[in-house]
Amino acid sequence: MSKRSAVKNKAKERDSSGVNPRQPCPCGSGKRYKACHGSAGGVVDVPVARPFEGLAYECELVALREFVPSGTATLKVKGDREVVLATVLPMAAAGLVRADDVPFLGLQVQTRSNDISRDLARALEWLLDAKAGDVLPVVSPETDAGAEPVRLQDLVEVDAELAVEVHADFGWWLPEGSEPSGEVALSLERANQAIMPTERIGPAAYWVDAGEKAHLRWVRPEPEEQLLAAMARLHARGELVLGEGSRYAGSFRAHGLLVPVWDLDPEKHAREWTTAAEELGARLEAALATLDGEPLTGEERRARDGLLGRQITIR
Repeated sequence: MSKRSAVKNKAKERDSSGVNPRQPCPCGSGKRYKACHGSAGGVVDVPVARPFEGLAYECELVALREFVPSGTATLKVKGDREVVLATVLPMAAAGLVRADDVPFLGLQVQTRSNDISRDLARALEWLLDAKAGDVLPVVSPETDAGAEPVRLQDLVEVDAELAVEVHADFGWWLPEGSEPSGEVALSLERANQAIMPTERIGPAAYWVDAGEKAHLRWVRPEPEEQLLAAMARLHARGELVLGEGSRYAGSFRAHGLLVPVWDLDPEKHAREWTTAAEELGARLEAALATLDGEPLTGEERRARDGLLGRQITIR
């Protein structure tokens, strides 16, 4: 066979999705692509930029998924049911029912598709039928309860409040009075050792003690272009800070939202930044309200360009 023919044959091995049919399917099912999403009638898994869009607590979910080490919140499920939403579970399980029959849904898990909302829905459907002691290590398309895939937004009360509780350790993994043993004990010990002290000081705003520095990480709901313009307006006036001992460090994108980060004086307690964060939030809201009628000045545009240079994307 000529080299040209070999190249042509290899090109034919890939379909329009760019995936080699002989390779494992990107959805994580464990099957070859040609026997899964690459089969006739298969569905190509398109990445979802904002998997939690439409939920009133979208920003909190991004924070719990990406950087809050130990946190829980009661998730209201349609049909007047509740499960405990958790940052991370023992062995990074997707779901488990504790010995006292309390169901937990894990956020910080290995994803098996390009839509975290769909993975969470798969785990949630499993949880609703699980019994005390059951554990779901991972989710995959085979976890689907029905023929039609669902997303988290289809199963939960989208307008409900999400009261997040941040914990100093992972003792909540176990029922009160229980003693860990075996792999759970090892996992609990390692998880507790890795925790960075974290406190919630406002809606989707979290103070984190990283040792030499402390940070404020704040997941914002606004469209990125509008938020950057408002931040640039404040930055040009020297108002994009939380007062003495703080400076704007940059921002990162996570699940379609922008997360600005400030460096803070680690000697101050988290509560000492609460009022400053509220005042900064009010300044941001006021700046956002001016954008329609007042285009950015030259100085503000330069400030925006500087802010753009301090961005990264993690999801």
